[in-house]
Amino acid sequence: MKITSISAVYPNYKHTVRSWRSHLWQIVIKVETDTGHVGWGSGGGGMASLQIVNGHFSEIIINREINSIEDISDTWDFLYQESIPYGRKGIAIMALSGVDLALYDVLGKAQSKPVAELLGTINKHTIRCYATGPDTDWYAEMGFSAQKLSHRWTGEKSIDEAVNSASNARAILGPDAKIMFDVYMSWNVNVTLQMSKILADLNIYWFEDVLTPDELKKISELRMKIKPINMAGGEHEFTEHGFGDIARAGSYDIWQPDITWCGGITAGIRIMDIAKTVNAIVVPHRGGEPWGLHLIAASECKNFAELVMGSRTTPNDEMWLAGPEPSDGHLELNDKSGFGVNPNFELL
Repeated sequence: MKITSISAVYPNYKHTVRSWRSHLWQIVIKVETDTGHVGWGSGGGGMASLQIVNGHFSEIIINREINSIEDISDTWDFLYQESIPYGRKGIAIMALSGVDLALYDVLGKAQSKPVAELLGTINKHTIRCYATGPDTDWYAEMGFSAQKLSHRWTGEKSIDEAVNSASNARAILGPDAKIMFDVYMSWNVNVTLQMSKILADLNIYWFEDVLTPDELKKISELRMKIKPINMAGGEHEFTEHGFGDIARAGSYDIWQPDITWCGGITAGIRIMDIAKTVNAIVVPHRGGEPWGLHLIAASECKNFAELVMGSRTTPNDEMWLAGPEPSDGHLELNDKSGFGVNPNFELL
């Protein structure tokens, strides 16, 4: 099976994530082959990454053979090497992620297998999810037993906000629920230590992205000081090379590669291999999306997948259709070929 064309488009979003500019959200990649099979993938980088896919990658991978996951891995290495002058991290790897996922999707369709089956033995058919967002009551109604709270430090008043939101989640979800904080790089060393003490009685599972990803040494030094709270991060890191730095620094208990940003399934597999050498737990960022879900199902990733839920009144752009829906706080992996989803053509 040969690649005959590859293209990327930025969807006509109506409701992009507020923390991103409207032109930097997810792109959709389409791969066509000489067998008639078509693969779809999701990557990051928005409008900026379209030129990488349409203006560079599309010119250099036409006619490449894709008949195995080894072929996809070789294609990944080729595109990474060719993009080194402007790549290695950031938008170039976000674009490469989408290409990698589209190739996995088309290979799965050609072999009539889910992507998880391409990766090996499926060891998780039912995957526990955690809801990210502020609407604890809604999540409890839907059967979730885990919630990640978004929190930005804006001064001393943020202490009460964190305590109140965590206390509310604990009261509604129960004593055994997992409650986490994503602070999106808004804390510093002192705030992290302070919050670990203030929230100690609420049994917080992890603090996520307390500092920037450039501060791996500081994060490593903090990691043992906030125990038993786990240190989590990695959504803003790229490829096995970046996670190799994380491993050497010992920065995180829980690694969170985003499969649509870090380099796709190919990078996800390599990151998993590194994580095993240092006994790190891998919980992919937005892992409840199809791309992360299949990796979780067929690897040693923790059985714990993020669904960014927002609130029951939050309008969303439904970019991918026909995927599994959460039931009682879990997702069931289906047996559809590829990733088992189709793009919403109304947004394209």
